[in-house]
This record gives sequence, C-alpha cells and structure tokens, in this order.
Amino acid sequence: MQIAMPATYTARRVRTSASGKRATNLSLSSDVLDAAKHLEINISQVCDNHLREVVRREQARKWREDHADFIAAYNTTIESEGLPLDEWKSF
Repeated sequence: MQIAMPATYTARRVRTSASGKRATNLSLSSDVLDAAKHLEINISQVCDNHLREVVRREQARKWREDHADFIAAYNTTIESEGLPLDEWKSF
C-alpha cells in the first residue's frame, strides 16, 4: 500500500545521491527521446556530460574575456622585449 504525500512536501524535497547528482526536470523533443530510449542510451549521463562540456567552454570563454587586457599587455611585452629567458635557449 502506498500513501501519497502532499504536493507541498514533495515539491520541496530534492533528491541527491552520494555522487552529488540532483534530480531536475527538462523538456526534450519526443522523437529524439524515443529514439534514445530505443537505443538504450543513458539520457541522464549524456545530458550531464554535454552540459559539463558546455559549462567548461563557457567558463574558459569568460576567463579569456575577463583577462583580455592582461593577455594583450603580456603579448605586447613579449613582442617588444622577447621571452624572458630567450638568451639562454639552446634550441
């Protein structure tokens, strides 16, 4: 016998696991979802991996944007003065 919990209780409850994952809702195209299920693709894993890569690229883009002035100044210094240890380079 199952007892239904009130909606207010379940809406506030967030499931987490030892791996730090959290349940969420997202909308996917039904034809792609059906095909993925038919092919036994782990949808959560694919979404997690792709989102991780998108976040990594966006963080890298933002870092480059935030440090663009320093990078430009450093490149200007290298162009005008050369590399700091260039005179001891043996290759």
